[in-house]
Parts: sequence; C-alpha cells; structure tokens
Amino acid sequence: MNLSLYTISAFIIIDTDGHRVLAKYYHPPGDPSPSSKKLTTFKEQRAFEKGLFQKTKKAGGDITLYDGYLAVYKHSLDLICYIIGDTNENELMLLSALSSFVEAVGMLLRNQLEKRSVLENLDLVLLCLDETIDDGVIVETDATAIASRVSRPKADTTEIVINEQTLLNAYQTVKEKMQQRIGQL
Repeated sequence: MNLSLYTISAFIIIDTDGHRVLAKYYHPPGDPSPSSKKLTTFKEQRAFEKGLFQKTKKAGGDITLYDGYLAVYKHSLDLICYIIGDTNENELMLLSALSSFVEAVGMLLRNQLEKRSVLENLDLVLLCLDETIDDGVIVETDATAIASRVSRPKADTTEIVINEQTLLNAYQTVKEKMQQRIGQL
C-alpha cells in the first residue's frame, strides 16, 4: 500500500476541441516507479492528453481509467478539467480536490469558467491551482478558503479631493498655528 502524500500526477485543462489550455505535471521526489516517469516529455504529455480527451470528450462521467492512470474530470462550458492520479489513489479525494478547484475558480471568475475567461485570468487560475495542489500534494479542499487566499485585494476607494477650498483651509490652519506659536514666545 502506498502511503505517500504525493497523490496527483497531473492537472490538465483541455478545451472542447482537444487543445491544451493549461497543464501541470507533478513528479514526486525520489519516486522510482515507472508510472511517475512516464509523462516527462512534451511529446508523451501531448499524446496522453489527446487520448484522454478522446475518451472523455462526451459529458456524462466523472471518473475513468486511462493508460494506467485514474482520471477524474469535470466538464464546463467549453473546457474539461482533469486531475490525474495513480490507479490506487482514492477517487473521492481526487474528485473533492477537483470540485473545490472548479468551485473556487468559478467564484473568482464570477461563474464564467470558460476558455476566454480562464486565459484572461490565468494568474488567478494558477494561484487557485497552487492553493489546491502543491507539488502533487492536495493541500486544500475548501473552495471558499482557496478563493479568499487568491482573490485580488479591493482597490482603495477613498478619494482625496483637492480643490481651492481645501488648500485655503489648510493654509489658514497652518497660519493660525504659526501665530499661536509666535504669540507664545
């Protein structure tokens, strides 16, 4: 039984045409197993993604076995998000991580999880991914916690209006203070 925290082999987002939008592959440190060395080159990764897309392009499933890996996936408008793990991993844990990631990204992108909005806000999507999965280890499965850590700080809405009256008031205040100080001497 494998009791490692390194449960994720890859995270992939593919559009409905089968093109890669985002892919991040994880290789556990010091793991000599052949499955972790399998997807190291770009050519192997693209072939894996193409075959995985062909198997999962029709909506209807959440979990599948493909090429010696367990893949959990979610369809969105024009995207499919995948988390890939070894076949002996817990499917519910992988699905929970994927669901929380998709929900957090949905919160940040105002429920517009589509290719255009993902590409325009790739920084937020990658930060969500890093808050969910760190080097192949699931670190958070609470969507609101992920979204709150990633969200952009609100802009400072306090405006300082400087006009002639404000400057005149500031000048009068300084003048009065100076007169009081000079009067004390």
